Parts: sequence; structure tokens; C-alpha cells
Amino acid sequence: QVQLVESGGGLVQAGGSLRLSCVASGLTFSSYAMGWFRQTPGKEREFVATISWGGAETVYRDSVKGRFTISRDNAKNTVYLQMNSLKPEDTAVYYCASRDYGMGSMHSYAYPYWGQGTQVTVST
Repeated sequence: QVQLVESGGGLVQAGGSLRLSCVASGLTFSSYAMGWFRQTPGKEREFVATISWGGAETVYRDSVKGRFTISRDNAKNTVYLQMNSLKPEDTAVYYCASRDYGMGSMHSYAYPYWGQGTQVTVST
């Protein structure tokens, strides 16, 4: 079955950087679009970034544009989220997700496969 495993979360000071990784198995990774979402307690899961199957198309939520970069390595079945200039409001559990379409989506319901999440905490 499809498995997505995130790593790279942690505690960082405001202005710092983290790189999240998500390793996929049980799917033809190069045929799947990938996405990153995040969630804080009491709030709905929100879109962060998505990348197409080949990596040519990326989309970001406005609040992370210019600070976050999504990328993928199809040879390693891995998608990354480089997060720079982190802010306290970026604190959340970050999830990677996959969908068996070439293009990504900003909607969580479009993704049938999800990882377990990794906590990112940004302190002031």
C-alpha cells in the first residue's frame, strides 16, 4: 500500500530554516503530484505548496511565497519543503500528501494518500 513518511520537523527560532522530507513507497512516485499541508489545533488543514509529477509546476499559498520552496527527487521517491525565514505563525503539524494525477491541487480532498505528519515549532 501507499506509505508517506515525513521527517525534518523540529523547534527553530523565528528567522531560522528547516527542510522537511517525505519519502513515498507503494506508488509510481514519478506519476504522482505531491503536496504539503499544515494544521494547528482547532483549525482545518490548510494548503502550503504543491508540485507536479515532473516538478515543473509549483503552487504556494500566499503567506509562504518567497520563503518556502517545494521540490522533488523522483529517483529517491522524495519530496522536500525548504522553509526559510520561519515565523511563529508557521508553527503547525506538516503533512505531505500524494494524488495519482500529474498536476497538484490546493484542496486536501483531492489527495487520497497522507503521511503521519511532522511537528514544526517556531519560537519568538
